[in-house]
Amino acid sequence: MSLSIVYSRAGGLEAPLVTVEVLLTNGLPSLSIVGLPETAVKESKDRVRGAIINSRFEFPVRRITINLAPADLPKEGGRFDLAIALGILLSSKQLEITSLLKKKDVEQHNPVGQYEFVGELALSGELRAVDGIIPIAIQANKNNRILIVPERNGIEASLIEGLTVYTAKHLLDVCAFLKGEMALEQPANNKRYEEEYYSTCLSDICGQQSAKRALEIAAAGQHSLLMKGPPGTGKTMLASRLVTILPNMSDDEAEEVAAIRSVCGEQVSLDNWAVRGFRVPHHTASGVALVGGGSYPKPGEISLAHHGVLFMDELPEFSQKVLEVLREPLESGRIAISRAAKKAEFPASFQLIAAMNPCPCGYWGDSQNTCRCTSEQVQRYQNKLSGPFLDRIDMHIEVPALSHQELQQKSESIENSFDVKKRVIQAQKQQKLRRHHCNAQLTTKEIEEDCHLSEENQKVLEKTMNKMKLSARAYHRILKLARTIADLENSEHIQLHHLTESIGYRKIDHFN
Repeated sequence: MSLSIVYSRAGGLEAPLVTVEVLLTNGLPSLSIVGLPETAVKESKDRVRGAIINSRFEFPVRRITINLAPADLPKEGGRFDLAIALGILLSSKQLEITSLLKKKDVEQHNPVGQYEFVGELALSGELRAVDGIIPIAIQANKNNRILIVPERNGIEASLIEGLTVYTAKHLLDVCAFLKGEMALEQPANNKRYEEEYYSTCLSDICGQQSAKRALEIAAAGQHSLLMKGPPGTGKTMLASRLVTILPNMSDDEAEEVAAIRSVCGEQVSLDNWAVRGFRVPHHTASGVALVGGGSYPKPGEISLAHHGVLFMDELPEFSQKVLEVLREPLESGRIAISRAAKKAEFPASFQLIAAMNPCPCGYWGDSQNTCRCTSEQVQRYQNKLSGPFLDRIDMHIEVPALSHQELQQKSESIENSFDVKKRVIQAQKQQKLRRHHCNAQLTTKEIEEDCHLSEENQKVLEKTMNKMKLSARAYHRILKLARTIADLENSEHIQLHHLTESIGYRKIDHFN
């Protein structure tokens, strides 16, 4: 009987540790894998057999039992192939670890205990890349282990500061490294922090000064924003320029976002590592595509927009059920997915920017064009957005059609994104010095302490609340918005003009 232990990791944002135990015993030749393996994991026995034989090793003609612990954790994908193959070679004494640096506390039957191995094997023995390598790298670093991955995963894994990572092209390369016969490559960290890489700028947009002001406030406090106006007024252009005035992400935030993208199989951008994401789901997207899901839950668009912007164009064209599923993550910044096989919770602290026409034809209330819709059609169109959903959006603004004079305005006379971004960064610094987060995330207790109003201003707000019939949630959002406006002016207290401007961004709360 011969037992070997090799460490690997499962997929997902948590990337839990998986202990691959390989036991060789006498008996009829067989290979069985236990520990809740799904189809791709069960099929690894054929990939591993082909890889071992084609790497000029002998496949043991004995009874082989492979246990993937913990037993109650579902295992998926081909990421365990490399660990399984090394376990078989260690158990069959074909791989002798002699010159490997060993820790004193490493047991005799686990000479590779300071390593974690992740990679899918081809029948030739070549290593193929797997998804979700960044969460694996984060966890390996936390556990002070060395990570060995396929060559194509090396650049992503190297993004994690402090991690020792090696890359290999073939099973033979890993075996030679473990025997001390050759050195594996260590990929270089290629993270970049570009400040002015954008191809677009706020100066591209003529006119719409009030909308640009609203966009600046939204960026400064990470507030959600709904823009309403006829076609061609610049709503989409405004939304796409929001990322050009947002501060770059911190290293921790960038790692979180990269981990989510890695799990979803998306390419992690190295040229603009710290730049916030901008996701634009189509209005035909399902609820699962937006919030995540599947038999083994994966993140959706709202999680891919974590620490970034989620832009929903033509908002009423989305299914009402799809819009309603956004209510919970808009409030909490997280989304919980429950399935029969697994439960998962994904981060979803995104900034929602939405745009819509006032009616199906787009010209209701427009002075330059005639609306063709009946009052019933307009009402039905606007009713697709429920009161509770609108209540969770901090700012509602009108984006009117531009005059010919505004269209002829020269871009040199328009403020650019760089100047606005400096004010946004300064306002966010004040907020984070005060509460370590932006005003949009203020709790009820923090609102009471940071958004104190004078007696006169409190009366103004109470009168507005009664007149507009706003909810308690809208009351708190007005205060948070007023605090952000005050921060942009570097004002310690909320003044009357800060409050009235904040109230003005709720005037189309229920399309009244």
